[in-house]
Amino acid sequence: MSQDDSMNEGLQAFAEESKELIELSESTLLKLEEEPDNHDLIGELFRSIHTIKGASGIFGFNDVVDFTHVAESVMGRIRDKELGLNETLTSIFLESVDHISLLITHALSDKELSEDVRKKNELLLAQLNKYLDPSSTEAKVEEVSATTDSEDASGPPVANDYWHISIRFDQSVLQNGMDPLSFFRYLNMIGDIVTMTTLTDGLPELETMNPENCYLGYEIDLKSAASKQEIAKVFEFVEEDCSLHILPPRSSISEYMALIDELPEDNYRIGEILLKAGAITQQELSEILCEQDELRQDSNEHDDNTNSALGKLAIEKGMVNTPVIDSAVEKQKKIQSEKAQQQQTLRIDAGKLSHLINLVGELVIASADINSQANVIQNSKLSESTENFTRLVDEIRGASLGLRMVQIGDTFSRYKRVVRDLCKEFDKKIELVIEGGETELDKTVIEKISDPLLHMVRNAIDHGIELPEDRLKLGKQETATLRLKAYHESGSIAIEISDDGRGLNKQKILAKAEQQGLLKLNQPLSEQEIYRLIFEPGFSTAEKVSAVSGRGVGMDVVRRNIEDLRGQINVESLAGKGSKFTIRLPLTLAIIDGFHVNVSGNSYIIPLGVVDECIELSTQLYDAANGSNYINLRGEVLPYVRMSKVFSEADGSKDHFRQNSHRENIVVVNSAGQKAGLVVDELLGEQQAVIKPLGKIFEHLTCISGATILGGGDIAMILDVPQLLNLS
Repeated sequence: MSQDDSMNEGLQAFAEESKELIELSESTLLKLEEEPDNHDLIGELFRSIHTIKGASGIFGFNDVVDFTHVAESVMGRIRDKELGLNETLTSIFLESVDHISLLITHALSDKELSEDVRKKNELLLAQLNKYLDPSSTEAKVEEVSATTDSEDASGPPVANDYWHISIRFDQSVLQNGMDPLSFFRYLNMIGDIVTMTTLTDGLPELETMNPENCYLGYEIDLKSAASKQEIAKVFEFVEEDCSLHILPPRSSISEYMALIDELPEDNYRIGEILLKAGAITQQELSEILCEQDELRQDSNEHDDNTNSALGKLAIEKGMVNTPVIDSAVEKQKKIQSEKAQQQQTLRIDAGKLSHLINLVGELVIASADINSQANVIQNSKLSESTENFTRLVDEIRGASLGLRMVQIGDTFSRYKRVVRDLCKEFDKKIELVIEGGETELDKTVIEKISDPLLHMVRNAIDHGIELPEDRLKLGKQETATLRLKAYHESGSIAIEISDDGRGLNKQKILAKAEQQGLLKLNQPLSEQEIYRLIFEPGFSTAEKVSAVSGRGVGMDVVRRNIEDLRGQINVESLAGKGSKFTIRLPLTLAIIDGFHVNVSGNSYIIPLGVVDECIELSTQLYDAANGSNYINLRGEVLPYVRMSKVFSEADGSKDHFRQNSHRENIVVVNSAGQKAGLVVDELLGEQQAVIKPLGKIFEHLTCISGATILGGGDIAMILDVPQLLNLS
């Protein structure tokens, strides 16, 4: 592999990782608005920005490095409780995250920053630097608030006038040409190392030890007048190859306990940290460790329990209270769980995954071919083997498709930022409620539905939800509710976007449609037909154009994108109460379970998830309907459509039933609450279908969503059931 190829792969990896980190930073900031004192979230935010800075430095993206360094410094002050996080600072951070994303895009495209981007860069840097300047009024106010909160929540500070530095080097630090001792020598130039303890907990057995790896960690007490930024700068060249924590002099006992949560060593290290901090004596530590050993022999549960010796001692000395101990234990468990989860996660290239799905699709086709051949040969042993083979193929298919299934909750969470920003823009108060975020859907489907969902959320905020004062006049709560809900339904997924706003105005929609020539004067329409007018190209009832909506574009694109995914959208609305848009989509675009039917000698596949039942179109049923296109199905009116008529494969006259000598069948389908029958000539049973898209030459075809290859090599068309229901 050439150096250029290696660099291209590296840039691709950087682009993917930075995108994930940007999304993580944004979601973390939105969570921090609700939990501004959550130390775990603050640490996660700091690490995300720090990682972006380090990776950008490797590729020489100096604009990104310079900006993220300032943002990281402000976040560092929040992490060290020198600053408090408020709404103003959160807004600046959100803008900064957007700006970092923009800087990365420019860096990857190798373009110079435009004048607008540079002005934005300078503005955000000026806002951030205010929080780094001790003379700044804003920074002082935040510092006073943070100090007061910290003292109330964390208890008295530890009587220690030294900086405490905890550093764990990565195993690869030596291989990367770094000498840990050189950093300690440089550290002595900005202060005096009072104590330094070398931790060897990470050392493996001698026979498995790699002499080129570093397994050591260090706990250092430093006497220095330097600032935290100056101390951190000592380790700047190794920041990507180590885990570094710096506690200022006279930190509170809870800050030392929070440090323990970040360390890889066992919990007993808290004793050593407290000892070095001057919080307990050596004799007390020895007694505590002895008592821990006795407790450990009695029950392993005491290791994590708040009644442990260390917990008791910390509470008795007035250093911490019981909730702080509980919190420390819970944090440690959470960190261990996250580390275990990270170790089980493997990043897979999307192209390789798509190739795997395609191969599985070919395997499904080959399996069907083998089954058809086995049925012809009628050999018992061969039939048994093909049954086992088919079962394994089904399992492989399920496992492979499962690799591409992701939870839709991550997509829903991205709209929190949209709701937040639009609420500020329109002076509205809206609570976003997410339900069913754990529902899984094919990643390809999620990517294609993301923009339509975004447009519908923006539309609901702009058109659907009233201003707070208007809601109060109507007897509603000042804060509106916008709900995103996902759930599985009949082999597909349903996504609901609902609000408790003003609802759709049917009269206004009709008047606008008549004005735009979309329907004739006084043309009778059902409620659903009226609501579907909003999806017509160029249709809009907005009285004025805003940055969000009102230009007559968007909802027609939403409908087209949903239909391209073989989905459909349904609208419900009640004037003054709100609206609900329900989108129904297939779980995957690759392989489906279908029902194989024959119409005039040609094969068709009906998605199995919409099939309710199959019945014979008997003479009695046909005569009872008097030749019309509906039958009486157990007291229920069931409209039906004759497939041979739809595809012009036979005479579509009413006497077609009389002309047929063979028995006809009705496949009863149900989609989005609509029920109808599809008249076919022959029922051939269930069939796995690998969906093959049709070329542009077939774009004019209606009621067809794709094609598949059957076991014998024949082609079968996959029916678009929603379009067929509209025909019925």
